[in-house]
This record gives sequence, C-alpha cells and structure tokens, in this order.
Amino acid sequence: MDLLEYQAKELFREMGIPVLPSQRIDHPRDLKGLKIPYPVVLKSQVRAGGRGRAGGIKFVANTIDAVAAAQNIFHLPINTEYPEVLLAEAKYDTDREFYLAVVLDRTARRPLLLGSSQGGTSTELAMEQMQQVVVDEGFSPFYARRLTLKMGCTGPLIEAVSDIVEKMYLLFVEKDLDLVEINPLGISPGGEVMALDGKVTVNDEALGRHASLLQLQPKTHPDEGLLAGSDSPVMAVPSELNFVELDGNIGLLCNGAGLTMATLDLVYAAGGKPANFVNIGGECRWDLTPELLCDRIKLGLALVSQKKNVQVVLVNLLGGLCSCTQAVEAIAHYQKQSQRETAAGNPQTQVTVIVRLYGSEIDQAREILQAVEVTVVENLDEAIALSVSLATNA
Repeated sequence: MDLLEYQAKELFREMGIPVLPSQRIDHPRDLKGLKIPYPVVLKSQVRAGGRGRAGGIKFVANTIDAVAAAQNIFHLPINTEYPEVLLAEAKYDTDREFYLAVVLDRTARRPLLLGSSQGGTSTELAMEQMQQVVVDEGFSPFYARRLTLKMGCTGPLIEAVSDIVEKMYLLFVEKDLDLVEINPLGISPGGEVMALDGKVTVNDEALGRHASLLQLQPKTHPDEGLLAGSDSPVMAVPSELNFVELDGNIGLLCNGAGLTMATLDLVYAAGGKPANFVNIGGECRWDLTPELLCDRIKLGLALVSQKKNVQVVLVNLLGGLCSCTQAVEAIAHYQKQSQRETAAGNPQTQVTVIVRLYGSEIDQAREILQAVEVTVVENLDEAIALSVSLATNA
C-alpha cells in the first residue's frame, strides 16, 4: 500500500525527520483559512508519479491565485487518478537536492540504503550517481555514515544526512515498511536539510500489526468498480480480513473460519439470506493481540454494513485472547458512530446489530452494549432466529 505524500510526511514528523509547515486542503475554499504564509506550493495528493510534469504542483503567491490553482489541480487527472486532497506547503529554497531511500531487497532479504547526490525530478541523473549500502547485520550509525560518505558528503553535511538516514531506517523497521523514500532531500545554502517530498510503501502482509496504518487504507473511487450487487463505492478490503459479498440482507462478522462457515450455514438453514460475511481471524495466531482484534472488529463492522440492502448485522464471537469486554468496546464504538451519522441525517448508516458472545466478562459486556442499544444473545440459535426475523420484517 502506497501512502500519499502528506501521510508519509506525518510519519516523518513523528520520527523527527524535518518537514516543512504544511496544511491539508480538502476543498479550494479551505485556502481562505490557510495558516501558512505565502508563497506556498500546492501539491496534488495522488499515488501516481509525474505530478510536476503533469501540472499537479503549483507555486502561488496569494489567496486568489491559490484558490484558482487548487480548482485546476482537483480536476486534473494524473495517470487517470484524481486527487481527493491537496497539500499546501511552505516554499523552500535549496542549494542542492539529494535522493535517499531505505528499501527491502527481497533477493538478499536485507534492508538496503540508497543515496544519490542528484535528487529531484531528474531520475536519470539520480540513478547514475546512486550509491547503496546493505544492512547485513544489526543496524548501527556506521551504515548511515558509510552511505553519506559514498554519496560525497563532507563536513557538517555528513552528520546531518546520516541522521536523516538513521531515522528513515528506524521508521522502516518500526512500521514494517517496504520502502521509505525522500526525493528530494533539500539542502539549503546554510547546510540545513529538509524532506521536500516523500514516499512510503507499507507491507500489506504487516498491516494487521499496525492499526494506525490500517486506517489509511484507500477507498475505491466510483470509477474503479463496485463489489458485486452494490450500488455505491465500497471500502478497500485489507488482506488480513476474509470478506465475501453475497446477495441477501444480513451481514455476518465472526472470528475464525470454522465459526464463520457454521454461522453462515445456520443462517441459511433458518431461512435467512446473508448479504456478506467477514472473518476477522481466529485467535491462534501469534501476532493477533487483543488490540489488533478489536481494530479488526471495527473495520469488519464497517465492511459488512456498508451496502444499503443490509438490514441486520449478526456478530458471533468466541472469546479467549480478547475478553468480551474488549470486544464489545469495539462494537460500541461502531454503534455510537452510526448513531451520530444517523442523527446527522444519514439513515443508511444505521443497521440493527445483534451480538452473540461466548467468553469471559459477559455480564460487563452486556451492560456496555445495552447502553448503546445493541442486543446481546448468548444462545446462537436464538441470535440467528432473531436476526432472520428482524431482517425479514424490515
């Protein structure tokens, strides 16, 4: 999963990698409240490359020019991708521009540090000057310093660039990334360094271990296709969740493949018609922490309830690693959000949720869900009968 530039720079900022003052722009009118002094640069936030050459990056000197430029950029496709967000960023004067990256070398099965004394839009020059250092043992500042020396850095620039490389590597490891790239790393006339553009690629197989990254999953656009039977755009489905669309009106959320299939069969046997089902994963995996399981419950509920024809969502969970209290906190969070959206005039967001739980702390769990108007049924047959009845009469 490729992050957008503004998302990558949020991670940079968290790691202490210097980035410019910036502001997310969701609509051209947002520029009337811009908190960054002019001149600024407006950048199209797309995952495709070649933004500058395509006209997706504009320097502006005042609000009038900024609003006009933003309107043009929002309607400018870059390799068929339209931006949903722009990034307004302070202007920065550079004396030199470098290329830096940390990438996973899948052949060597080792992280690889890359650096070039030629950065920016000139890809050919960057490749000609590219240097690399393989991290073949435990990482130490030695590797970063070695790369900067191979790039031709001298004096104080050695320490400044090495520090950036170290922080990039730490980010790469902590977030289980496939790529961390800064291009260009701007060098001011005074020798200060600044990440002027960035790219981060997340390892999809590791998304389940990082809830904050999981929330950045892009949604499909209207012209990218719909799930079968759906009449509206739907969320992208992370690889950790087993999600299947059907054609009924009951959504199912379970943990474990066996429990999911058994619940599906029982709903059919009771005369119900499942609209979809999601298996958020069993509890036997070593990396499935209680926190991660709860995050999957929230995401799974959003997935199974997104189609308009879903009348009821049946949640069937077997507790163990995750207590019933922890699980229902995730369900209550989803229910409260749905109630807020319904109160705001979006009735399609509210569906009836029936929960069948088996595990510890069941009494406390029932109290939490009753407070948000969610029915808890301990007997599975009764839970299924109630779900089918409500869906049939809806």
